[in-house]
Amino acid sequence: MYALSSSLVRSPALRQGLQKAAANRQVSLKVVSVGSTIKDESFFEKNERLGRQMSPHLTIYKPQLTSMLSIMHRGTGMAMGVGVWSLGIGALIASQDISHYVTMVEGLQLSAASLTAIKFIIAYPFGYHAANGIRHLLWDTGRFLKIKEVYSTGYVMVATSVVLTAILALL
Repeated sequence: MYALSSSLVRSPALRQGLQKAAANRQVSLKVVSVGSTIKDESFFEKNERLGRQMSPHLTIYKPQLTSMLSIMHRGTGMAMGVGVWSLGIGALIASQDISHYVTMVEGLQLSAASLTAIKFIIAYPFGYHAANGIRHLLWDTGRFLKIKEVYSTGYVMVATSVVLTAILALL
């Protein structure tokens, strides 16, 4: 390293200083066993020993529209995934065809309001996820990213998801 450094230094005084520093430099190595370097303490024990406080947790934050919409987006995505998997597996293991199960539901003689409510609950994850997905696509274009716009598009998205879901439930 000294040879490279001294060749790059044009000042004779600085070059002489580098030579003296290199001559006085001492390096010593200490051999330690591997067992002494491995700690058996957990992450939390280490933080306690070092006096580090626990990071803020979700329980201390006031819920915000943005965080609630994000949680709902993930929840509706998981609900749709579970629903699709359930329908697929159910179709594979069902002993009857779909008309048999439709007849069973018709036999329950549910009111029109009850059927609409059930269809609304089933359709809501799709309506919400689709509306919020469009909002995210708009964000990907660089639009509506100011905090006021994020909140206003959030409220518009919630209203749109309810309207979309109501349309699907009334079909």
